[in-house]
Amino acid sequence: MAGVRDAAPGEAEILVSAVTGIPRSRLFLSLNDDVGDASARLLPRIARRGGGEPLQYVLGAWDFFGREFLLSPDTLIPRPETEGLASLAVAALRRSPAERPIALDVGTGSGAIAVTLAAEVSAARVVATDISPGALRKARENATRHGVADRVFPVCTDLLSALKCGVLFAVVVSNPPYVTEGEWALLPPEVRNHEPQGALLAGRDGLSVLRPLVAGAAGILAPGGEFWCEIGASQGAAVSALPCGSLRPLGIFPDLAGRDRYVGWEKPGRER
Repeated sequence: MAGVRDAAPGEAEILVSAVTGIPRSRLFLSLNDDVGDASARLLPRIARRGGGEPLQYVLGAWDFFGREFLLSPDTLIPRPETEGLASLAVAALRRSPAERPIALDVGTGSGAIAVTLAAEVSAARVVATDISPGALRKARENATRHGVADRVFPVCTDLLSALKCGVLFAVVVSNPPYVTEGEWALLPPEVRNHEPQGALLAGRDGLSVLRPLVAGAAGILAPGGEFWCEIGASQGAAVSALPCGSLRPLGIFPDLAGRDRYVGWEKPGRER
């Protein structure tokens, strides 16, 4: 889209499809269809996008793991690499011997990971924590939207309180803030000016949130439970060196672009 830095090809078609309800694949076959005054709905969205607002917020929703999730400025935009984290957490949840395994999603945002876990593992229950009430409202909406509201439990709490809940989880998963102070200024303006800073920025080394998560995970994991996190592409060595107490490192794993992106630990105690 002209005038918008890094606008992806086809964004105009996406916007037209969103306001008319016509699939992108049929837009040019539907030029004579009556869609009412589409321009009245389209022009404000074009203006928002032209002002630098991310397309995902303009649309109010975005796809993640084959499902559409409602978004707001209180929530991060779901990204393809986080689908890899969700895949690892789903696999870990399926490995649990518990009849009704319980998972914890720390910093749930829109609830994309929590809802995905509940939707992909029908016996699972998922506690979804976030410090942002606005984000949790979207998480609840998305859980309802995808038919798992009875098994996803949004809780407004900070990180340390989430680590003291007293429940033992089969899986703990988090996409925590991991952008360093030095990296912040290098992010695209669309990210810096529109996405929630608290969900992205994590101090000088990018580990200010992950560090206490790793330190506290052993206390909330059931024996044999697994803890999975997303990390920055340059953080693999630093994350591997973090003290993890009784947890056994499972390794650093790459995303589809070959960059370090996921890290896992396991709490010993279950026979495989």
